[in-house]
Amino acid sequence: SAAIASRADVTVPSPASPAAPIPAGSQLDVSGLTPYVTPNRVFYRIDTALVPPDVSAETWTLRIHGAVDNELELDFADLLERRLIERRVTLTCVSNEVGGDLVGNATWIGVPLRDLLEEAGVQDGADAVLSTSADGFTAGTPLAALTDGRDAMVAVAMNGEPLPIEHGFPARMVVPGLYGYVSATKWVTDIEVTSFADFSAYWTERGWAEQAPIKTASRIDVPSSFARVEPGSVTVAGVAWAQTRGIQAVEVRVDGGGWQPARLAAPDGVDSWRQWVWEWQADTGSHNLEVRATDGNGEPQTSERVPPRPDGSSGYHAVAVIVA
Repeated sequence: SAAIASRADVTVPSPASPAAPIPAGSQLDVSGLTPYVTPNRVFYRIDTALVPPDVSAETWTLRIHGAVDNELELDFADLLERRLIERRVTLTCVSNEVGGDLVGNATWIGVPLRDLLEEAGVQDGADAVLSTSADGFTAGTPLAALTDGRDAMVAVAMNGEPLPIEHGFPARMVVPGLYGYVSATKWVTDIEVTSFADFSAYWTERGWAEQAPIKTASRIDVPSSFARVEPGSVTVAGVAWAQTRGIQAVEVRVDGGGWQPARLAAPDGVDSWRQWVWEWQADTGSHNLEVRATDGNGEPQTSERVPPRPDGSSGYHAVAVIVA
């Protein structure tokens, strides 16, 4: 395909603002625990088209227009010549069930959306951008999330290589703290500065919420549900996320008893998930383990169990374990 051939020729420049090294202790040494950085080949995908668009870097353009003073049209070479930043950001799909795996952490390189919008000159009264993909997908994103200082970007690289085709090559949006359907447009070709009152986007037309900040969540990776373990010390571990706020604490409880503090991996910024581990002294029998997280603002994860629609699932993840 044109995209495959084009991607093979792309060299992403070194970012002007590289990510800090991953802190020692951010990756816990626990068998079965999700890796801190998710490899591209297993990073989750939610596509609305059966086949990814075949877009080459040579033909790709990005138009920024609407309620702006200066309309911009950039080609891929223009984009690579701009100030690039590199950041680790955890993305989450709004359709992720409690305990689900539609979440992943990657290192992204891209052009800050704030820079592009400042150059375009956003006019008073606008409160949203409508982004459009090469395949016609649309997403509505709060303008504030692109200009408030978080590391929102038009990304061109993922985990040290040009974006994989299925993850948006040549360019996609990455916005920390928002579910993907309102922010993470892949194969992005058009960004219109506008107002929420003036448009509806792909998923909002299908019953999902217009505004969708990511909810604080946590997950038990090990032991897996219905695992059989031996009595005595059992390692319980997983991940927790609250993008833009960070994770302050994770707790585990057994059979509805008191909450016990887990040990957190070293922090690596508020936009990435955090691993955790707890040593359980397990007695013989069937047991139920639950986990909850507290975000960096001191707000605990809600126990209220709701489905993903319309603005993300919530509730405590639980696994049943047999100790014998």
